[in-house]
Amino acid sequence: MKHAYVFPGQGSQAVGMGKDIYDNVPKAKELFEKANEILGFRITDIMFAGTPEELKQTKVTQPAVFLHSVILALALDVKPDAVAGHSLGEFSALVVSGALSFEDGLKLVSKRAMAMQKCCEQQPGGMAAVLGLDDKIVEDICASVDGVVIGANYNCPGQLVISGADAAVDEACEKLKAAGARRALRLPVGGAFHSPLMEPARQELEAAIAEAQFMTPVCPVYQNVDALPYTDPEAIKANLIAQLTAPVRWTQIVEKMIADGVTEFSELGPGNVLQGLVKKVSGDVVATSQSTL
Repeated sequence: MKHAYVFPGQGSQAVGMGKDIYDNVPKAKELFEKANEILGFRITDIMFAGTPEELKQTKVTQPAVFLHSVILALALDVKPDAVAGHSLGEFSALVVSGALSFEDGLKLVSKRAMAMQKCCEQQPGGMAAVLGLDDKIVEDICASVDGVVIGANYNCPGQLVISGADAAVDEACEKLKAAGARRALRLPVGGAFHSPLMEPARQELEAAIAEAQFMTPVCPVYQNVDALPYTDPEAIKANLIAQLTAPVRWTQIVEKMIADGVTEFSELGPGNVLQGLVKKVSGDVVATSQSTL
């Protein structure tokens, strides 16, 4: 019996996130204040009492979700047998497993957010959620479209998010509906995340990742790019560099963790999206979510 901790990505943020930890755990307060210094602005003010619009700014959202997840995990003093994170959440998983320091993790997340924002402005694109079709059908239809559009987030069986150039995503959505998709719905995101259009951001992040110190984690980290467990710092680094332009293979991560003996999943951070996705992959495991102490 193994216990895995999983960490959410962008989109799970909510005003008030992390305030109870800040108020009740002195070590957590210290880390939040350190984060304010590293980022150069008081992210805690926006997290605890800002508006949803302020929290949705890319330079705020990604560090905010990371901070909530990581500081909650440290406050709970978790002892994972395995970790994974969805997209941005992979950085939280790396810090909680000891592969990255808190400071380096936060700096990389901030860099990632800025690079992605810049890339969205330079390379317009979008994403769409596709429900009710097998992954292979979605992949084949995307491949038949002229232009960049790929499967980007393999969330659970029957739920795949596609990503790419606006016109290609729109064309794919029409073809997917014609092929019997229950839904093929554009998402309110500013760019083509986890697609080749993120290449300029990947290059920018690669330079920052190359400078960060990676260590051997205390447990395997199941990484987004191929859903396999890693403990070698160099391999972890290479997979993290590839992550921005590669799909998030969440379905496969959960399946692989279960095959490797994980019976309990705990989602740490804002929201409960991953808990729901884990249950859709398998009804035979325990999946819970925790956003407060």
